[in-house]
Amino acid sequence: MRVRVAVIGAGFGGLGAAVTLRRMGITDFVVLERAGSIGGTWRDNTYPGCACDVPSHLYSFSFAPNPDWPRSFSGQPHIRDYLERVADDFRLRPHLRLNTEVLKARWDGAELRWAIETDAGSYQADVIVSAAGPLADPRLPEVPGLDDFPGRVFHSARWDHDYPLRGKRVAVVGTGASAIQFVPEIQRVVNELAVFQRTPPWVLPRGDRRIAAVERGLHRRLPATAAARRQLIWGSRELVVGAFARHPEWMRVAERLARIHLRRSVADPELRRRLTPDYRIGCKRILLSNDWYPALTRPHVRLIDSGLREVRGSTLVASDGRSFEADAVIFGTGFRATDVPIAHRVTGAAGITMAEEWRDGMAALRGTTTAGFPNLLTLVGPNTGLGHSSIILIIEAQLAYMADYLAKLGTLGSGASGRAALVPRRAAVDAWTDGLRRRLSRSVWNTGGCDSWYLDANGRNTTIWPGTTAEFRRVTRSVRLDEYEVLRHG
Repeated sequence: MRVRVAVIGAGFGGLGAAVTLRRMGITDFVVLERAGSIGGTWRDNTYPGCACDVPSHLYSFSFAPNPDWPRSFSGQPHIRDYLERVADDFRLRPHLRLNTEVLKARWDGAELRWAIETDAGSYQADVIVSAAGPLADPRLPEVPGLDDFPGRVFHSARWDHDYPLRGKRVAVVGTGASAIQFVPEIQRVVNELAVFQRTPPWVLPRGDRRIAAVERGLHRRLPATAAARRQLIWGSRELVVGAFARHPEWMRVAERLARIHLRRSVADPELRRRLTPDYRIGCKRILLSNDWYPALTRPHVRLIDSGLREVRGSTLVASDGRSFEADAVIFGTGFRATDVPIAHRVTGAAGITMAEEWRDGMAALRGTTTAGFPNLLTLVGPNTGLGHSSIILIIEAQLAYMADYLAKLGTLGSGASGRAALVPRRAAVDAWTDGLRRRLSRSVWNTGGCDSWYLDANGRNTTIWPGTTAEFRRVTRSVRLDEYEVLRHG
């Protein structure tokens, strides 16, 4: 089957791309989704307590505001319901190809199009928009002896709801954004709980509350009030970028707040010491929780402030020699954010995969297009992540870039046939990447003294955008053709 555009993934990025294409009048496209339903990370992550740490009114599309968010920080079910409504309201269902996993995609230089193989058939596309996302595939550490563990093992992003935790001895590995949400929930039902903490996170109070019915009614009747609320949240978060990106020493104010939060939550000075990070706040993602610290003070909860070294039968052994007998192990160890699996499946003009192109670190012009890969755009690509605001703002900026890319492509080719291609010049990608590297070199993400998932195996920060979302919107407002080579059919 031949289409003009093939979108990979049906999360926020993929659905946003589909809406943008329809608004452009392009209907000859498909959205290839490996799962049986839409939602991306908000479909996959169903662990107890799963919720967003970005305020609801900012964690939604500007073109699809939701006046009925029930809480200031919404839970997973409400966010997934929101995405289902977006698919319905913008008539995206006919374009969805569910249960269709992309196995490989190869650029055909003679025909100037992509040949895509899926487990449900083949496609040819003039353009690919990859919206697979950096939080799509869980990262499971290799632990000696884990394969022989007699109990249940699963990742938080693949929660085993068929396994009852009540009365069990449970070990949790990891203390990141997911763990601080599900640990307080499961400690209520388990018999014993051990939390393996390699590095303590910085945690601030979560200012969550129920949004009153009168507020929701006002937002429905006067949409401008919801828009103003969104702008206020956005503006307040833009103000802190300077501290993250240019003046890490300013983060000491946030550190003081976090220390006060810890002191008020944990009375035991020894436990407080073990929960106090030794790196600058913001180096890792700042976490929000009111019940993480209280959960760790419960008598049946044990903090093992050491990594998991090995598994001997049902015994989990920490790096410092401490051990814990467990019936189940739950990994909250994050995702393959700097080694995205889809990159191993896409082969470009030079006959190498995107993973091979990125072997020294992910790099893309304006976070969207990659040297050697014509007519391929990546949403939430290299250096588009945020430490302060909503990724939806980045996605919308990239959608505007995609729209201009397709418009220019149509002008360069012979109308709608798309017989032209754009590929970023390597010099342009290198210049963009070098600029980011210089800016990131003084940021808290690079100088804060931690080892975070923002850094790849080579120690390069290939995930974070070091500016405001307003700046990113400016630099992706339009495609600069001088940064691209134009390929024409024949």
